[in-house]
Amino acid sequence: MTNQRANGRVDGPAGEPTGAGADGRAGGPADGRSHGAAHEPTGTSAAHADAADAADDGREYRMEELAEAAGITARTLRFYRERGLIPPPRREGRIAWYGHHHLARLRTIAALLERGHTLNGIADLAAAFESGRDVGEVLGLGEPTEEEPVRLTPEELADHFGDQVTPENFAAALELGYLATDGEEIVHVSRRLLEVSAALVGEGVPLSSVLAAAARVREHADALASLFADLLHTHAVADADLVRLRPLAKSVVEAEVSMALDRRLRALKQ
Repeated sequence: MTNQRANGRVDGPAGEPTGAGADGRAGGPADGRSHGAAHEPTGTSAAHADAADAADDGREYRMEELAEAAGITARTLRFYRERGLIPPPRREGRIAWYGHHHLARLRTIAALLERGHTLNGIADLAAAFESGRDVGEVLGLGEPTEEEPVRLTPEELADHFGDQVTPENFAAALELGYLATDGEEIVHVSRRLLEVSAALVGEGVPLSSVLAAAARVREHADALASLFADLLHTHAVADADLVRLRPLAKSVVEAEVSMALDRRLRALKQ
């Protein structure tokens, strides 16, 4: 996904502004301007708007109502729908009904546009998002884990990694199992890994390189896990012992990696 701006804005159909707000959200009510720029709530008004959004989770909108809520025109909304940027509406006869998840997606689009992403890039990212694996599949729900999953909106993911949230990197993170999708949210499998990845990107390491390195680390980690699992399974009396002895195997790996890093860093200084 490229990070380009065209005179400070990204145009929708026939050069029409897409309606991103001042801080990247298109969440305020329409302000009556013909091109549909968002009216940005501030202060207590923003809090009231968020409270209203929470109360309206079950509300459904006709096309014109959704466009007004998102601060865009019906024409722009139709353009987004034709481009596949939002999911299809629920149909009741000839009437199309949109829900709060459509409004959330429109606000996400506005936020990504404000950060400089193009509509083509957002469309590619939406396609990768829709093809993401289920949270339960990635996290292995029901299995023990020390890692804390983190729920993120697409905007929050962009806050961590900026314009490096490309369709290619998103797909790589899905394949690696770092990310999963849950409705309109993204779930990162580990808060620790999220923070470390963001820190490396902040130090100038490309996210694509971080993910490539993570894939190699995964191979070695799986090999080490297999070694210790076989060792413990061979000598443990019962399954309960496997859980009890697991921290010992983890400590051995952590100590060995720590000493290996020390050796490598000393070698680099010579």
